[in-house]
Parts: sequence; structure tokens; C-alpha cells
Amino acid sequence: MVNEKMVNAKYASVFLRLGIFAVLAAVIVLLFPRYDNTFRYHFEVGKPWGYATLEADFDFPIYKTDDQLAKEQKQLLSVFVPCYKYIPQVQRQVLVVSLQEMEWLQENEYSRIAVTQGKVQKTYPLSSVYTLKSAYDHFGYDCAQNLVRDTLLTDQMRTQLLSSLSPTQGLVQKGEKIIEKGEIVSESDYQTLQSLRRAYESEALGHSQRSWALFGKTLLVLLFLALFVLYLVVFRPQYFASLSKVLFFCLQMFLVIGLACLCLHFGLSVYLVPFVWIPILTRVFIDSRTAVVMHLITIFITSIVVPVPMEFLFIELGVGFATISVLNDMTRRAQLLRTATWNFWIQALMYTALIIAQTGTWHAIEPWTYFYFFVTGLLTIGCYGLIFAFEKMFRFISSLTLVELTDINSELLHALAEKAPGTFQHSMQVSNLAAEAAKVIGAHSLLVRTGALYHDIGKMANPFFFVENQVGVENPLLEMDPREAAKVVISHVTEGEKLARKHHLPEVVINFITSHHGNSLVRYFYNTWCNAHPKENVDESLFRYPGPKPTTKEAAILMMADAVEARSRSLSDFSEESIAAAVNQMIDAQIADGQFSETPLSFKDVEDIRRVFVARLTAMNHHRISYPTLNK
Repeated sequence: MVNEKMVNAKYASVFLRLGIFAVLAAVIVLLFPRYDNTFRYHFEVGKPWGYATLEADFDFPIYKTDDQLAKEQKQLLSVFVPCYKYIPQVQRQVLVVSLQEMEWLQENEYSRIAVTQGKVQKTYPLSSVYTLKSAYDHFGYDCAQNLVRDTLLTDQMRTQLLSSLSPTQGLVQKGEKIIEKGEIVSESDYQTLQSLRRAYESEALGHSQRSWALFGKTLLVLLFLALFVLYLVVFRPQYFASLSKVLFFCLQMFLVIGLACLCLHFGLSVYLVPFVWIPILTRVFIDSRTAVVMHLITIFITSIVVPVPMEFLFIELGVGFATISVLNDMTRRAQLLRTATWNFWIQALMYTALIIAQTGTWHAIEPWTYFYFFVTGLLTIGCYGLIFAFEKMFRFISSLTLVELTDINSELLHALAEKAPGTFQHSMQVSNLAAEAAKVIGAHSLLVRTGALYHDIGKMANPFFFVENQVGVENPLLEMDPREAAKVVISHVTEGEKLARKHHLPEVVINFITSHHGNSLVRYFYNTWCNAHPKENVDESLFRYPGPKPTTKEAAILMMADAVEARSRSLSDFSEESIAAAVNQMIDAQIADGQFSETPLSFKDVEDIRRVFVARLTAMNHHRISYPTLNK
């Protein structure tokens, strides 16, 4: 029953992670811009046609441009005659309209009007029509307004006239060549291509094709995300098993692809989107291989909807690989500035080379594109804020934060140096030992260095109970009951955890504090109690650290370094042989006690660590020559 529950929980966990990726796929498809659902080409007047030679798949009309239609409408309306009703007057017949009506006729450049009197309609030139004032000036007496516009009839006549205007000016037949690859798009080509776009987007053609296009895009997104999941399952199962990392991956994709879709929706260049955020964030928090795969999947998905996919893929591939190569391990903020500079130049050079290769001329280059690359470079620097946000959101830790934590002038380390100077010096030596060992076996050296600096901060609660801080005084622990003395020694772990949480140290650093002794025995006081009470049963829990055992290479290295550094201080002979014997004795004892049973250390890793410790401790405790005194 227990096994069945564990299996069910495992499957539920897997389905939860797969469900997160499925939700991401659905959100991405919903974010995709709805324009250009089937007509995927991007073109501009004066730019080369960057696709294969295009032929018509069906007959379609060539639509006139808005300027052409406006010009033709103006020509038609220039001969249009508005209609007026005549109101009979007793006085002499003079055609009189209101001042506002005359202004309307003049604004619309009408030269004639049609006047209906009874069943008869006559046309008069506008020069024979007066306003009240102009009639008085001309005839010398007052006249009454006797013309009123027939709005209904005028609108009907105007609509009928405009309806005779054709919106098209030709027909492209199925199979007819529209434009060849590399050909410069002229005004007429642009008009034909816009007409083809309009035909694709018409309701008559669009409904079925849009449905299939949406299905195709959804399938592509699912396939790309499935490839990423497959990568995680096969090469990085520990990441797929971590819910926080799965959410981290999905949030990155959503953020960058969402920005790209937003730019496309508002007609902005997709090069304004800093796709390099993906490799930067993934490289900082995860690893470089995953950063490459993440970047590839993201730009492949985005290429489904960008106007010029091949150009986009070439440029973003180059920038992504350059970013990962240049960044390597970000320990300084200035590295972001260097990365941004490289990104700008790589994008600019690749874009220039692509355009020249496609067209054979400089004239097709769009200068504004370089501005977009510059903006992307500035946004690359802004990734520093995202690093901080993701650290807080997912409880990750970056190399930047680790560098800040290793500053010995920080509040906590300064307090350690003041209250427990011996412990501080011990921590410094342990950090150097551990960092060197981590480099040799490929572990995170900066992380283990940071953990080593803080692993004994709990000793600040009772610094003089620990031998490294006792100068010229007796050890008070020797006067205590061994059980009480062991309790005091063990308390430095729990006190260190409390102090670390009070100062908001990252969880990964706190793990070093709690695990650097594992659940080992406080051997000195345990042996002392056993020797003093040979016939009594010993409660080992009184002499064991609370744990947990180390679970990472870095935590195991720290445990070894802490033990061998302390052991080396008790040596009277600092020869390489004696140091090697002490190192082997301490590490063998920890292995025999099962302290590294939950770590991924290999036998080779352990041997390499031993070798580094012996070399470093021998160098640290080397003898100096005695200086001769001056004979007087």
C-alpha cells in the first residue's frame, strides 16, 4: 500500500510538471498575434524579396491603394451636382441660399447645382446663386432664401456615383509569377502583394485556413516544448524533478515570447526584445548547456510568427551563443556591460552580412535596425534586476550574490572577526581549502567558499568555549560534564542557523551551516564519557550533531575541509607524510561513519580532494629559514 501511494505521488508529480508545460503552450498560442495568420511574408518597398519566388495559388484581384481610390473619388465628385428644392417667391426669381450653404458648396468645390421646381429639374452654375448679402449687393434690394438642399436625394446620387468606382485595377491569375527571390519590391509589387495578403485574410478564404494554421502553430509549440522536456528528462532529471526550476524555465519563456508577441501586435520590431535574457538567466542560475537548449527552444517558437524567420534565427542564434561564451560565470556586474556590447556588435555584423549576402548591395540595409540592436543591448544590462527578482522568487542564488556574501567587511563576517577571531581565521583557511578542492573536481568553488566563511558563525554565541578562541586561558569545557560540554559544542550549529536566518542568508548557505558536521559524534567528549563510564549504556543522541548529512559535493567538501583543517592545527610535525596521514585519518573516519552516503561524490573525487588538501596544508604550514643575528 505504501509503495502504491509512492508510485501514485510520483506520477502525480510528473503530470503536474507536464501540465505546467501544457499551460505554457496554450498561453503562447493565445499570445500569438492574430494578423497574418496564413500570409507569413514580410515585405517593404525598396527592400529585396527574401523568400523563394512567389506564384499565385489562386486568382485574386489587384486592389487599388487608398491614395488611388481617394484621387478617383475626387475626380468623380468634381462633376457631381448637389440637389436643391426651390421655394416659390412672389418677388423676382433670384436663386438664394444661406451663407453656411454657400460655404459648404465652395469648400467641396462644386461648380453647379441642380434645382427642382415642381417636376422639372434644371442645372445652374454656382455663379448664378447668391447669398442674402451678395443678392442685395448685386440687385440693390433684399431677397429671401428660396433654395434648400435636398439631403436625401443628394446622398442617394452621391452614393450611386461612388458605387460605380471599382476598387480593383486588374487580376492575377493562378500560377502567375508575382515576384522572384532577391528582386527589389517596387510600388506595383507592393500593391500586388498587399492584394494577395488581403485575399488570404478575406472571410471567403480565411476561416478554414486560419483554423488549420492555428492547429499547425499549436502543434509546433507543443513539439518544441516536448523536445525541451525530453532534454530535461534525459540529461537533467534533477531539474525536471524540481517544481521551482520547471516554473523558472516556463516563466522565462512566457516573459520573452510574450514581449515578442506584444511587439508584433503593435507593429514594432521583434529585435527590440532581449532574447539574451534567456541564456543569461539560465546560465547564472542553472548551467550553460541548459542555457543553450532554452535559448534554442525559445527562438524556434518565436520564429513561428516573426516576419522574417530565417534572418531572425541566424541573428538570435549568434547572439545566444556569444552571450553564453562571454558570460561564462557572472561574478561582476561589469560583465553584463561587456555582454551587452558584444551582443550589439554581433547582431549588427550578422544583420549587415545577411542583407549584403542576400541582395549584393548596401542600399537594402535598414538603419533603424541598428537602433533596435542598441536598445536590446541596454535591456541586456537591465537583466541585473531580473536576476535579483528571480533570486527572491525562486530562492536561487547567483554568483553575484555569492561574491557579495564573501565580502569580509560585511556586517556578519565583521562581527565574527571581532567576537571570535580564531574561528574567523579557521573559516578563512577552510574556505581556501574547500574552494581549491571544488575547482579540482568540478564543483561550485565560489559556493563552497561562501558556505565555509559562514559555517561556524554560531560560535559567536559562546566564542570562548571553542579552543581556537582561547588564548592563554584554560578550556572551560574540560571542567564540565562531557554531556553538557557536547551540548555546548553541538549548539554552535543550531545557533548558527538561527543567526543566519536572522540576517536573511540564502537557504543554500544555511544548508552548509546545518550539514557541515552531518550527524557525526562529538568524538572527544563521547570517548571521554565512555572511558569514564565503561559499564554504562551510552545515549549516542546526546553526543551527535542534529544533521542533516551533506547531500551535495560542495557540502561534503566543506565537511572534509573543516575536519582536516582543525586536525592539522593539532600536529607537531608538519611534514607532508604527517599531514597526509592526518588528512586520510579524518576523511576515512567520515566515510566509515556514513557521512557522505547521500552525496554524489565518486572515489576519484575523494582521492582528488585528499591530494589537494595535503598539498595546500603542506604549503600553508611550510617552515621558514631562521635569520642570522648580527654579530657585534
